[in-house]
Amino acid sequence: MTQSARCEGPRPVLAVASECAPLVKTGGLADVVGALPHVMARQGWAIRTLLPGYRKVMTALDRPKVALKIPDMLGHPARILAAQVAGLDLLVLDIPALFDREGSPYLDADGNDWRDNDLRFAALSKAAALIARDGLDGWCPEVIHLHDWQAGLTPVYLAQLNAPQPSVLTIHNIAFHGLTGPERLPALDLSSERFTVDGFEYYGHVSALKAGLTGASAINTVSPSYAQELTTEAFGMGLEGVIRKRAADLCGILNGIDTDTWDPARDPMIAPFKTPAAKLANTRILRAEFGLDEASGPLSVVVSRLSDQKGLDLLLGALPDYLAAGGQLALLGSGDRRMEHDWLQTAARHPGKVAVRIGYDESLSHRMYAGADAVLVPSRFEPCGLTQMYGLRYGAVPVVARTGGLADTVIDANAAALAACCATGILHAPGSIPALAHALRHLCALHAQPETFRKIQRNAMKHPVGWEASAPLYAALYARLADQRNPQA
Repeated sequence: MTQSARCEGPRPVLAVASECAPLVKTGGLADVVGALPHVMARQGWAIRTLLPGYRKVMTALDRPKVALKIPDMLGHPARILAAQVAGLDLLVLDIPALFDREGSPYLDADGNDWRDNDLRFAALSKAAALIARDGLDGWCPEVIHLHDWQAGLTPVYLAQLNAPQPSVLTIHNIAFHGLTGPERLPALDLSSERFTVDGFEYYGHVSALKAGLTGASAINTVSPSYAQELTTEAFGMGLEGVIRKRAADLCGILNGIDTDTWDPARDPMIAPFKTPAAKLANTRILRAEFGLDEASGPLSVVVSRLSDQKGLDLLLGALPDYLAAGGQLALLGSGDRRMEHDWLQTAARHPGKVAVRIGYDESLSHRMYAGADAVLVPSRFEPCGLTQMYGLRYGAVPVVARTGGLADTVIDANAAALAACCATGILHAPGSIPALAHALRHLCALHAQPETFRKIQRNAMKHPVGWEASAPLYAALYARLADQRNPQA
């Protein structure tokens, strides 16, 4: 590719992901995949996003164009559909037998993984490789951007199809490996040559994530601290040795949030405000909506998956002291059935002080951040986290574990930071009930000093949480990969 050809327009990238906001979302991955095309367009890169044709995605398409017909995609006829949705340039893998289902992208009605998840996301990865090799109507990507294990097999198929494009794998959460048995190699059209310890073999299984880690041209994750943590046994989830081998190809690029959608001064879902003092109308609304009493202590919120990773069992252990000090809590989330039950029981024991909604409601989450004094994120590990960024933006002081992206985005209200007037939240050691309980007591003590607490809230609302710093880093990464392939570019 020549320099003059590059100047004719934005440089093309193919993103490969299992979810993308606003079409399909189970967590922060979707928000990032949905935001990057808009962010990177301003950096001179045009992203087309390849998604599975889930029922919900297909319903959102308006007169899609058939860009490619594939007679046999791992045993099924398939089509690649091209469409524009919500300002996104989408390519959708249409295989009804694999994706036309109700419910979660990954789980059946009983909460178990779909039995054919290996085939479903192998098809997504192979479709990406076919697009890279053959292009679509003259369009051909310079770089392939892969997201998590669901796209992890793409480098293997790129190699098998002799597609030359470089790829970058973004690790949003290394806890999920995408494992399947070696007997599935023929069904997935995978050569056994790379089923080795240096390839995608993981303790006798095929690991889609390891395939990406060993095969992608570069690896990044969603915060600098998480990139460092992944090289350790405590956080690498059994893949720390692979990560250490690829250390020269690893970087951490902090996620951002959409500051237009998440703007307390213009948010149509709340009573808009520009200062912490003006939050009070939203606080009254939130208490009424959750049936909480008037109180002098801080009103905290949790908006989260209910899982061990998120540390919400630890919060149950730290809650009694917090409530005794006058604190209140409103929780919105779903996940682990046992944890859902425990939180509902806790709310029943503390009416007017603790309220719980099981499920997810985007509009309600906006109202919760707008009305809260604090947002709690006691995760055992957290690759980046967006919840604390929403809290910062809305003046809900984050109380977070000192791990991953939480540590990278929140300035602890210790004595030095308070004296320098730069504190934006409260950090505590991860995985510890006593440490979390101490942080909640600190929150209550700061809340009892209105002038100090308002300063922290003002700092939080001014803290940069958008993509301004990270977008140029992604642009530089794309350019380095593309130009290594085309050294005369």
